[in-house]
Amino acid sequence: MTNTVWTLLDAENNVALETLDGEVATLARDQFSDVSIRKSTLLGGLSQGVDVVEVTSGGFRLRILPTRGMGVWDAYCDGERVGWNSPVPGPVHPQFVALSESSGIGWLDGFNELLVRCGLESNGAPEFDAATHRLIYPLHGRIANKPAQKVTAEITDDGEVIIRGEVYETRFLVYNVKLTVEYRIARGENGFRLKDTITNLSAKPTEAQLLYHINLGAPVLSEGAQAVIPAKKIVPRNDHAAGDVNNWERYCDPQAGFEEMVYFFECAADAEGRAPTMLKNAAGDRGVSVTFDTRQLPCFSLWKNTAAAADGYVTGLEPATNFPNPRSFEAQHDRVVKLAPGGEVNFEIQLAYHSTPDSVAEMEKSIRDLTPQPAQLLAAPHPLWCS
Repeated sequence: MTNTVWTLLDAENNVALETLDGEVATLARDQFSDVSIRKSTLLGGLSQGVDVVEVTSGGFRLRILPTRGMGVWDAYCDGERVGWNSPVPGPVHPQFVALSESSGIGWLDGFNELLVRCGLESNGAPEFDAATHRLIYPLHGRIANKPAQKVTAEITDDGEVIIRGEVYETRFLVYNVKLTVEYRIARGENGFRLKDTITNLSAKPTEAQLLYHINLGAPVLSEGAQAVIPAKKIVPRNDHAAGDVNNWERYCDPQAGFEEMVYFFECAADAEGRAPTMLKNAAGDRGVSVTFDTRQLPCFSLWKNTAAAADGYVTGLEPATNFPNPRSFEAQHDRVVKLAPGGEVNFEIQLAYHSTPDSVAEMEKSIRDLTPQPAQLLAAPHPLWCS
């Protein structure tokens, strides 16, 4: 037998698996009754024209968004949702996201997903020209609002699902890179593994940044929830975050008017360079873990936004190549990825849902075993880490 591969989209050859007027195309292999891939196109409002690739493998379901840079809308494990409730109705088609508006924060008009990539030319705070005040780099970059040029789906002979996509971030005379995405979901896996490759398509050297904005809300996030991170060093991003730095890992219930807090980390890793992190609920019987390679993604940010539910009660686990400061600040401190002409770099992360007390406890122990000594906790922003 051979693996079965379907082409869902190929813009170069004008090929698409059509799903117009709300129709759904379902792909499957007869020997795997609990494994399927469904492609649909959303209708109406800000979601008009957004393609969704939905993978079901046993009790796990994942919804990928080719139209939004191959991000992840949300996931379900035995019916329990993994994601968050954004006040932005979505997913939002990129045509409705004005990235270049003068405020620099147009990116927020489309912020809705469980996993959204920030990058690739820049991935942090917006940056403006000091003399003209013209926007140079918008908030979190452009890649999340670039539709995929090619998407394929595969079910292997052992029932593993593989979704691959290609997304380009290109501006004539300025920037020319390709992001190749690969999601893998094995049978019986309550989560997914992700491999991204950035390729420099230019004949000139270039630089890149990448941050995975992984966003979690209720039901795992609630009063008493806890972030478990193998921290070696913790730095508050600003004075506001510094005011509550001793409670960095704890979460309160939704608070109207809450101002976001961000903490930057240096994480410990295992012998293979992997750093596991987790958000667990107050009861310790549910959790979501994110594991990443610190050799590829040496920086980690924890974003806490425990605002009222109507305004977006959410936290972010964010492995990255750098801290999400303005790009020029990060470049000054050599936190950019340098790519030779034709060069490429790989990034790998794993997201898993933990649905039992034993699974949560096992993951927590593996994290805490990496840091037998307390982390270095700074009481104020550090000038080398915070702009």
